[in-house]
Amino acid sequence: MRIPFPPKPTLPRNTAGSPRVCPYETPTEPAPQSSEEAFYCEAEAPQTVGKVKPDRENSETDLEIEDNEKFFTTGQKELYLEACKLVGVVPVSYFIRNMEESYVNLNHHGLGPRGTKAIAIALVSNTTVSKLELEDNGITEEGILSLVEMLQENYYLQELNISNNQLGLEGARIISDFLETNTSSIWSLELSGNDFKEESAALLCQVLSSNYRIKKLDLSHNQFSDVGGEHLGQMLATNVGLTSLDLSWNHFHTRGAVALCNGLRGNVTLTKLDLSMNGLGNEGALALGEVLRLNSCLVYLDVSGNDISNEGASKISKGLESNESLKVLKLFLNPISVDGALLLILSIKRNPKSRMEELDISNVLVSEQFMKTLDGVYAVHPQLDVVFKGVQGPSAKNTISLLTNPMKLIQSYADQHKIAVEDFFKSLNPTGTMRMSVGEFQKVMIEQNKVPLNQYQVREVIKRLDEKTGMVNFSFFKTVKP
Repeated sequence: MRIPFPPKPTLPRNTAGSPRVCPYETPTEPAPQSSEEAFYCEAEAPQTVGKVKPDRENSETDLEIEDNEKFFTTGQKELYLEACKLVGVVPVSYFIRNMEESYVNLNHHGLGPRGTKAIAIALVSNTTVSKLELEDNGITEEGILSLVEMLQENYYLQELNISNNQLGLEGARIISDFLETNTSSIWSLELSGNDFKEESAALLCQVLSSNYRIKKLDLSHNQFSDVGGEHLGQMLATNVGLTSLDLSWNHFHTRGAVALCNGLRGNVTLTKLDLSMNGLGNEGALALGEVLRLNSCLVYLDVSGNDISNEGASKISKGLESNESLKVLKLFLNPISVDGALLLILSIKRNPKSRMEELDISNVLVSEQFMKTLDGVYAVHPQLDVVFKGVQGPSAKNTISLLTNPMKLIQSYADQHKIAVEDFFKSLNPTGTMRMSVGEFQKVMIEQNKVPLNQYQVREVIKRLDEKTGMVNFSFFKTVKP
């Protein structure tokens, strides 16, 4: 496949330093002598477009900017329209309207490889788009090649989503070659659902072992099995860039889980790991427990839907007893009963340095005894929120009283003291500002005695104020008067 962008060293340059390229010239033809004499060929002589049909090779040559000054005169819209003519596709009106925004969402637009090529041509010199979504566009390896060539020129694009695009092994090879340069500004890369198998894992992991620019990587919904897990484990042992890794909905089992965990033991940068919907089992849970005992970086761990039973929960509990970094642990959709749930919360209670804020066991029906124990855990760790399915037995009726609308209680307090609701919340914040972290807010709401609330009511308040960024915002109540 022909590389879309001509090599820069062979291009003559004008006084401004911009390469002169004519999309209809063969490589042996001389470039124009000055930026005043030529623009780019298609714009200079539009009548030629209809009369001369370039051969296949020339049609693969990308449209580039002749001169920065003239580019701004013509505008990015015109550049994109000319690119669409060049590759023979219908322009995407949404892209034209939003190409000067920082975020462009072109998911499910049916671009195909040629439509992607036109987008790539237009983005070569774009300085505004920092996040680009191209999920489910059938771009294939031909389209990814155009994007990679664009990224070698564009240093403003930072987040790229090319999930569900049938990239396969050849696409993984192109991406790996690109990542090996370690020169792009891309730090967030979403590659979910691209039919990546073991060979793709080997290619990607080889370059990611030394790549330090990619911080967030999504490899979910692929076909990695235990061999892929071994490659990923080796990568995690040496990678010093990744902070977030999504490996959910793959095919890891015990061997792959153990390999991944071996890599995590010495990893010093990864803070968020999603392994949900795999098949780690209790042996994988044993390895995870050991990771939690040794790793001091991991903050978020999702192992939902991994066939982890009470036995596995016991192994994870051992790690929680000494872990000082983890804040969120998701164990939803695992065959854990109330006995396993008790082991988990007691391990948190025994750890005075635990930073746990959320334990998700939301498919577990708990007992009255569990609720009493949980109250004791909350007394030690007021920032903790345990999410469960419900309470079975006599306590189930008593939980109704626990769910009294907390906002009505807070509003009543504000009315009695003739203050605004936002002032009540601001008084709880040591900095006196309108925002604070969810964990800190949860802790002060449990500890404050102005409006006594239980854990379930505090959770409802957080839902009202949560920005979905790990922060709560009190400005929602600015319009509320006493």
